[in-house]
Amino acid sequence: MRHRKAGLKLNRTSSHRDAMFRNMVTSLFKHQRIRTTDVKAKELRRWADNLITLAKRGDLHARRQALSIVREKEVVHKLFAEAAELFGDRSGGYTRIIKLGRRPGDAAPISLIELILSSDDKKKKTKKKKKAKAPIDSKVSEKKKDAKEEEPTDKKKAIEEDIEKIKADEEEKVEVEEGKDEKIAKQVEPDDKATLSESDTTSEDVDDKAEDKTLETAGSEETKEVETKPKKAPKKAKDTESET
Repeated sequence: MRHRKAGLKLNRTSSHRDAMFRNMVTSLFKHQRIRTTDVKAKELRRWADNLITLAKRGDLHARRQALSIVREKEVVHKLFAEAAELFGDRSGGYTRIIKLGRRPGDAAPISLIELILSSDDKKKKTKKKKKAKAPIDSKVSEKKKDAKEEEPTDKKKAIEEDIEKIKADEEEKVEVEEGKDEKIAKQVEPDDKATLSESDTTSEDVDDKAEDKTLETAGSEETKEVETKPKKAPKKAKDTESET
């Protein structure tokens, strides 16, 4: 039977178990959080709570008791110096255990154990204060309602005025653009006439050049025909001699 036997054996001897938890407690106060198995985390919580109560007591005897457990003097000095700031008026429950699942190798349940600081509590309180709203008197609420009802009418009027101004500006822009188009059209008309006259002259010049080319080709063909005609050869001398 296990009457009056606190703590777990964890399949280790007493010396091995004490050395393991001393190392784990020093690393917990040094880094403020460690990851281990669920069973070790639950047993480590007991060790950490006892050391924090000694640090909050703060006398010489408590410091010597903490030094008999924690491995490093610097960690003990920091714990005793900042215990009041870190843990405040909290009277217990200085640690938090968060389960992380199972370890890949042997499927052992893993959890994260960390210290609960007073700064975390202050953050939670500030969030709650922001969410809470102060009560409002009935008269003040009625005034606010009237103001809210008046605000939309003023906003509507302002919006309508803005829309009218925008429309007027657009109409002015359209009129200015139409005047510009008319001026451009008037400038373009004489230019069109000039281009038409130039095109007529160019067409006449082209016709004259074509006629000249046809006449030249006809003359060249006549000269070629004249050159190609055969000339009459003179009668041979032999024919004349035979006749005589």
